[in-house]
Amino acid sequence: MRSQVQELKGKNPPIVIDLEDGVKQYLYYDDSNILKRLLIYPYVQLLVVFVFILIAFLALSSTKKAEQNKVWVGLSKETAHQLGTPISSLIAWMEYLKMKNVDIGLLDEMEKDVKRLETIAERFSKIGSDPSSESIDIVASIRSAVSYMETRISKKVRIETNYPDHPVFVWMNDSLFAWVVENLVKNAVDAMEGQGRISFNVEDKGRMVRIDVSDTGKGIAKSLYKTVFNPGYTTKARGWGLGLSLVKRIIESYKGARIYVKSSELGKGTTFRIELRK
Repeated sequence: MRSQVQELKGKNPPIVIDLEDGVKQYLYYDDSNILKRLLIYPYVQLLVVFVFILIAFLALSSTKKAEQNKVWVGLSKETAHQLGTPISSLIAWMEYLKMKNVDIGLLDEMEKDVKRLETIAERFSKIGSDPSSESIDIVASIRSAVSYMETRISKKVRIETNYPDHPVFVWMNDSLFAWVVENLVKNAVDAMEGQGRISFNVEDKGRMVRIDVSDTGKGIAKSLYKTVFNPGYTTKARGWGLGLSLVKRIIESYKGARIYVKSSELGKGTTFRIELRK
């Protein structure tokens, strides 16, 4: 009883009962269980309302994202479909020109361009589908993509490479990864306004492969490190802002792979890092 009295003393000040003749009694008390529950009930209500709003927001956000993905995939597949007809026609015309003894050098160049169009159509057709993968040497894949881009960018841009002296195999789609490299190079060239240095550094780190792509462009503010991958974000007057978004979509469709801005300094350049599982 003394222990209970001591506990109640700490809850509320006692009610003094004056029995006259100098005799006083003290009534110690505490709130009932029902009253205690009523005191926390408003907080429970607020929590339930907050959870409901959060669920509604996430559902709306998920629905909006799903709609955007459907538009993205639909546009890509329709582009691939529309490219198919003129490509088939061009192939037929090339065969016809071969029979007419047209300069073989010209036909070879035309054939390269047609194959390039076929590659582009194939890439667009794969967007939205489960990414197919095969064991590829990532060093050879980067070397091939860089070699292709070197002849199609400004001569004032120098591309430097640092590869391991042995093959590094990863599970990846070679055509889609080449698209990633091409987009990163184009993005770097735009950031440098057509002159500067781009470097590719490939590191074999146990079970992972790190690929750093650096440029000497205008850099990215730290607050925009994640924003640059959002669809529609661009600093160019005529840009669509889909390049880096597409790169992120391709890379992160593979388990354990990711791409992010490793570092950037305004006026000095940016480094993107790609991590792939071997």
